Amino acid sequence: MSSGQEVGEIFGDGVGPATALLRSPTVLVAAVGLWGANVFLFRAFGIDYAKVLTLDLAREREAAAGGAARGEGGDDDFWEDAATDEDEGATCGDRGGGGGSLEKRHGHGGGNASSSAGAPSSAPLPPLSGGGGPSTPSKPRGRKGRRRDSLRGTGGSAESDDEAVTSSKLVGFSLSLLLLLHLSSAAWIHVLGGSTIGAIFAFYAAVAVGIALPLPSTKWIRRALATVFHRTFELVNPRCLCLQSGVPRAVPFVDVFFADAMCSLSKVFFDWGMLWHLAWHYPDPVPMELHSIAIPSMAASLPYLIRARQCLVMHSVGTMKGDPKRYQHTLNAIKYSTSLWPLVVSAYQKVVESPEEKAKLERVLVALFVVNSTYSLAWDIVMDWGMMQDPQAMVPETCAGGAAGAGGGGGGTPSKPPKSCARAVLRNRLRFGASTSIAILLVDTVLRYSWLLRFWEKDLFPTSDAYILCTQFLEAFRRALWNLLRVEWENIKQNRGKEAERDDVELAEKEPFLPVSAMAMSPRTAPTMKSKQES
Repeated sequence: MSSGQEVGEIFGDGVGPATALLRSPTVLVAAVGLWGANVFLFRAFGIDYAKVLTLDLAREREAAAGGAARGEGGDDDFWEDAATDEDEGATCGDRGGGGGSLEKRHGHGGGNASSSAGAPSSAPLPPLSGGGGPSTPSKPRGRKGRRRDSLRGTGGSAESDDEAVTSSKLVGFSLSLLLLLHLSSAAWIHVLGGSTIGAIFAFYAAVAVGIALPLPSTKWIRRALATVFHRTFELVNPRCLCLQSGVPRAVPFVDVFFADAMCSLSKVFFDWGMLWHLAWHYPDPVPMELHSIAIPSMAASLPYLIRARQCLVMHSVGTMKGDPKRYQHTLNAIKYSTSLWPLVVSAYQKVVESPEEKAKLERVLVALFVVNSTYSLAWDIVMDWGMMQDPQAMVPETCAGGAAGAGGGGGGTPSKPPKSCARAVLRNRLRFGASTSIAILLVDTVLRYSWLLRFWEKDLFPTSDAYILCTQFLEAFRRALWNLLRVEWENIKQNRGKEAERDDVELAEKEPFLPVSAMAMSPRTAPTMKSKQES
């Protein structure tokens, strides 16, 4: 969710330099590089992010396959269309199966988390048949099966290294796009004497042509874009199987994660709407009317509307399943609605001419920013990251009295080692470590209120467009930090049973072989045979 949802400038001359048009491609390029940094950190800390993202898709496919086997799933082709085309091959992580297409595309070849930190596996991957056991015979592939194979790659063979998405490729691609943006803009404006609008369209055209060329070195980009387009379609695809059971399908985590990323690019959507408005009226200025600012603002609100719709779908699923925590999805939808009001007020403020009314709307806008930032920050910490969920057990028992209970008393039952203060306040498991997690939390808190820079906008920035570009960069960086803890928490939830079992094993290994009463009978205190006979 954007740290400040105010809209940018759109009115003005239709000719001449317009730095606002360069915002959206610059921020998109930076987002690609930041995701590359995320991939590097996930692999460095042993988090199989591809499996985390695709586990819900694998379970959905397994449930559909199980229902079809029992005769409850209806038309098999309908379920194949309802399931995802290219990511559905990821097998359920709880069963330790082989990786799916998204895992292979990101250099993952195995089913355990350790495979994500090492080199991609070169062994053939099993077919799309559930877990790691023997595969069941599959029916002959029809048109839909061939279409999925064209998106995933052929059969079950492992992808080559050229097709895997790695952090170095993402960062290198980001730097190449940044260089292309600079060179194409300079050549179009200063050499050819064109406009900034033409320079932006020339950049997008050059990128499209470069990706479309059938070069082996860019095949991973085409496959990654196919995933992005497919997941974009799933964001607006109705998840209600009314023709089958009438029960809406739960929104998978990968779509939630993708929609949240789009929320941080809300201003990019505004810039795209503004670009088409400027191109439509070029070379004349955009008329200062409400519809001129309303259309780009509606484009900026699309990510929040999509994410709020996902929350309502999950609330419907929870209602039909009798989930007592379904109210959380309603609260989450309200959170995203708080991002829409600043967009509305800011858009209306652009067409107001009275200074008094502008000042009044500015106060309203600041109040809306405070509500949205505080609400979103609290949700980040408690719900998205799973931290600070038990206030009663945070400080008193761990920071002050945790050491007192570490000895286990005299009952003979060994207890778990005392938690550190940071782990007690945040959560027990911190894959990135306490210091890194606290640093991310503090930076996220500061960046959630980056809209406060508006009070020093004229002192720090030469133009309003420069200020908005800065806030866009800060929001993209905040989202990259948010991604780390969000995927980490989802990974912990997916493996909660395994981690509890591992804790029991570690605790059992620390227990003495003999009971405490037997160990207490040391040579100094154990009674001798003579004393026993006397007694």
